[in-house]
Amino acid sequence: MAGIPATVTHTTFTKSLSPGLDSLIIVASPRALFQPLGLLRLLQLCSTSLAFSPVIYTGAWMGPMGRWCLFSWCFSFAMTVIILAVELAGFQRRLPLSWQNFPITCACYSLLFCLSSSIIYPITYVWFMSHDYIRKYAVCAIIFSSISCVAYATEVTWTHSRPGDSIGYMASMTGMFKVFESFVACIIFLFLNNQHLHMQEPALEWCLAVYIICFILTMVSILLILGKSTKVLPIPFPTFLTGMTFVCVLLYITVIILWPLYNFNEGFHGLPNRIMDSSCSYKRAHSVCVWDRQLAVAFLTGVNLLAYIADFMNSS
Repeated sequence: MAGIPATVTHTTFTKSLSPGLDSLIIVASPRALFQPLGLLRLLQLCSTSLAFSPVIYTGAWMGPMGRWCLFSWCFSFAMTVIILAVELAGFQRRLPLSWQNFPITCACYSLLFCLSSSIIYPITYVWFMSHDYIRKYAVCAIIFSSISCVAYATEVTWTHSRPGDSIGYMASMTGMFKVFESFVACIIFLFLNNQHLHMQEPALEWCLAVYIICFILTMVSILLILGKSTKVLPIPFPTFLTGMTFVCVLLYITVIILWPLYNFNEGFHGLPNRIMDSSCSYKRAHSVCVWDRQLAVAFLTGVNLLAYIADFMNSS
């Protein structure tokens, strides 16, 4: 009896993301990497790895600012690896996560992390380096960090421009506000890593408490969305978000008054001028003097207050 030829069919599943941009969800197939979004994520992987590799090789990441930059690049690289691995294996539906929201959330954080590193690293490291091979490696890290910013910004823009019903909540303006607010809080914590900045006065301790409370509230809202757990709340989730944002606005208003008052007013033992701070009288690599840290926190507080106000107006 003659044998019947057998034909093996390879099945692929596609999900439209936006006009001209399709993400192939192919089970155990590397062909997904050669789709536009796959190629973009490969660029993200290469650029972030080429950003942190020379920094690790030369050991040019000492101090809190250097550790922040290294963490930013490694975090972005790791999140992109996880996203690619899950999509290549087709495990999206098996994870207790909202896959409609997880990639865009990681892309937003990675964009902000790489952008901050592209600014902080040259200011705190390259500026103080001698013109040797270590400086060349550091410049390469900055270049690839900037490329990472462009790659992640492209993904965020593509995802945000999709038709309304096909995007996740985190790709909306309210979701992006939440990512931005939590990120700014992280930068504030970075500048507040010296306890002398907030242990001198009870008012400054209150400011630190406000930063922590608002950060936790914002992260809880993000985690509820990513974990598809918004229905566990006793009130509707939009009402929770509006109330939470309003509370954060009120808390940040107190900080925007108290922080500059107790840090830059002589009547409250503050230093109104930078030259009055002895730690700023000489340049030191890998560090930022106290007065500059206080000014950075004051500026970032204003930025986050504006973000919470815009978020509240958008969600109410």
